[in-house]
Amino acid sequence: MVKRTAINVLVLTLFLFLFFNPVDEVSGKSVLIKMGTLAPEGSSWMKTFQTLNTEVMKKTENKVQFRIYPGGILGDEMDMLRKLKIGQIQGVALTSAGLSTLFKEMDVLQVPFLFQSYEEVDMILKKMVSFFQKGFEDNGYVLLGWSEAGFVYLMSTLPVSSVADLKKAKVWIWEESPMSKAIFDEAGVKAIPLTVPDVLVGLQTGLVDVVYAPPSGAISLQWFTKIKYLTDFPLVYLAGGVVVKKDIFKQIPPPSQNFILESFQQHLDQLKAVTRNENRDAIRVMVKNGVKIITPPKDQIDEYKRLSKKAMDHISGQTFSKKVLDEITFFLESYRRGGKP
Repeated sequence: MVKRTAINVLVLTLFLFLFFNPVDEVSGKSVLIKMGTLAPEGSSWMKTFQTLNTEVMKKTENKVQFRIYPGGILGDEMDMLRKLKIGQIQGVALTSAGLSTLFKEMDVLQVPFLFQSYEEVDMILKKMVSFFQKGFEDNGYVLLGWSEAGFVYLMSTLPVSSVADLKKAKVWIWEESPMSKAIFDEAGVKAIPLTVPDVLVGLQTGLVDVVYAPPSGAISLQWFTKIKYLTDFPLVYLAGGVVVKKDIFKQIPPPSQNFILESFQQHLDQLKAVTRNENRDAIRVMVKNGVKIITPPKDQIDEYKRLSKKAMDHISGQTFSKKVLDEITFFLESYRRGGKP
């Protein structure tokens, strides 16, 4: 009994050290920021984080360090957010879906068919960056920078070119995406909720027939090995960003804070360019591996957009505000008319 108790105490001690010990932040001598991400080991995101950590450690003489937990080993985004809020980790790399949990206005970036090109994305993020940064800070977080996962496409084990095809299929829905749920409800699609780490098993076992992701994400998560079709019509743009708890970040000396912010955004901008190339290459890789490209007819594209608009009307104000959507829509319409917002 004594031996078992000693083992239990040792396990508890190791757990507390792993998750609740940001290396003496209180004294200001050093700060360890534990950060969770869904990005798999070996992905461009993880390579970027490793480069950033090396730079930060060198610049701060090992006084600031990031420890990254990749591939969803800390759970899905909601799991990581719970760990963030209770102090088990101090930072997270999230998609716009997860970021909107910390600042709801981020959800506006997930409105389907909002953007028509990467140029529009870049223009809007440049226009809105100060607004988003302040929103996170007001809620107790610092946005270190953002990049993207890219435009999202439907991928499936059976051909999907219409809403009717979706209704007949077993469609995956990300548990943490109320916007997707609203759209599927409007379309009459009964979706099957799974966490991102569980999707590959869902495809392997036939639990789901249809998933959605940026092409490079489907490659890195190995989903492309189980799908047979890609519906060639981008549904939504998926941003990605890195945030840390404000109280932890403020323990870092101001010169190092400035360096970290500049370094993160520089590398995440570079990552964005890499990701866009990877998404283009990923489609070619999938085709080479036998995935067939399906182009839906215009009337079905219009039907997707109609259902999406109705769903957005239903949830307007529940997540992002109408004011923010109207502002972004104004910028986009001005840009499309004359190339400048």
